[in-house]
Amino acid sequence: MYSLATLYLIQRRLGYELCFHYLITNVTLVFQAKAVDLEQSLQEINERYQVEKQKRKALHNNLMELRGNIRVHCRIRPLLPFDAESGDPAFQKRSKSLSEKVVHATDDETVLVRCSRPGHPLLNKTFQFERVYSPLESQKIVFGDVCHLLTSLLDGYNVCIMTYGQTGSGKSHTMLGPHSESDPVSPSEADQEMGIIPRAAGELFRLLSENPTVNSKVEVSVVEIYNNELFDLLTKDNSGIFGVKRDVITTKEGKSNVPLLTYELVESPAEFMKLINKSLQLRVKHPTLVHADSSRSHLVVTVTLTLSVPFDSFADQQSSQKLCKEILCTTPQRVTKSEKPGFSPQGLSPVPIPLDPTEQQKQVQTKLQLVDLAGSECIGMSGVTGTILRETSFINRSLAALADVLGALSEHRGHIPYRNSKLTHLLQDSIGGDAKLLVMLCVSPCQKYLAETLQSLGFGSRARQVQRVRAKRRNLLVSGKSK
Repeated sequence: MYSLATLYLIQRRLGYELCFHYLITNVTLVFQAKAVDLEQSLQEINERYQVEKQKRKALHNNLMELRGNIRVHCRIRPLLPFDAESGDPAFQKRSKSLSEKVVHATDDETVLVRCSRPGHPLLNKTFQFERVYSPLESQKIVFGDVCHLLTSLLDGYNVCIMTYGQTGSGKSHTMLGPHSESDPVSPSEADQEMGIIPRAAGELFRLLSENPTVNSKVEVSVVEIYNNELFDLLTKDNSGIFGVKRDVITTKEGKSNVPLLTYELVESPAEFMKLINKSLQLRVKHPTLVHADSSRSHLVVTVTLTLSVPFDSFADQQSSQKLCKEILCTTPQRVTKSEKPGFSPQGLSPVPIPLDPTEQQKQVQTKLQLVDLAGSECIGMSGVTGTILRETSFINRSLAALADVLGALSEHRGHIPYRNSKLTHLLQDSIGGDAKLLVMLCVSPCQKYLAETLQSLGFGSRARQVQRVRAKRRNLLVSGKSK
């Protein structure tokens, strides 16, 4: 039996513990309520920040467009199994450190590169671009940021999208998706992994189908620049082999032109991709130590869009935007393999589409260029010899010529060396003209290719500094009585 005194002490102790427990519970509830309030406030601030960030990005893009700057996006590919492989024993000994990830997307506009060399302190470098894609971001997301340029194409602007980077950095995958026998994928995966070119074909025809009052004509040419020679991949030579050598000239108006270049009329995305896939089979490819399916040439797909619209349907828009009403007197010479109405039988410049003489219409012609550049290479790392070494030399020289052109443009030199390479001569109107130009940098994330990655990022940074003339709408081709 406990004494009364003992029972009293026990009661008091239990009372203290209950009071303490009650106090702790109340304090916890107060802090939990405050934490919830802080989380809600943080979420609201983050939402407002994202809205303001999008507004800032839109204003920045408008400023870039007003200045005529080149837009640059950067895509970091995932680490791949061949990143830890090399035919060089010296590299194999350090394969673990060489496959270390050193390139990171810190946000959707910033690339962080951790530069580490033996005997030197760690150095972090950052690069800013209009958009940066992490390895986890899909092909659909990438295309979502460039598809607005197709709307610009229909609005009357010339557009060019090109991929730049070293061999094996994901340029062809970004532009085309899985396109070789070494990329076995299921049909559902193939749809998800489609690149910019097939998605652009589908989006273009979708946009055209939404405008039934517009008569449209879509023509496609595909050329390959191999060893600084331009080949038309849609026509045969006298021996029946596809790929006829063509030349690039400069017209009196200062525009680049390829005489007798073959253009095919396409009426659906399926027809479009059939031409592209046929051309890809002709593209020169050779294996190297860096990439087993390395493209040895630059691929340029040009889509020429001709729109014929009833004149009165755009009268208000024309007056508000002060579009030019002059008749475009000269169009590039080209071969069109079609007997359909609207094409000249001699394979020269297309004649106007037959129109109802009682209905006044206007025509506008715009051009979309989709460019998959060959990758720059370090000869010592790629291990190429003989003919492939000569190809590498031509690839690196043409990419150096592209960098020289951008340098001359950024410094506003009186002479721009477009003719130093067939690549820059062909793309003269897009690089230095009034087209909307987007460069997609593709880089590897691992230490092994750090030097090439820094070179690509430096190229992109210089490209962003180029201020060209503002993008302009195409002149009108008025059919019927001029107004």
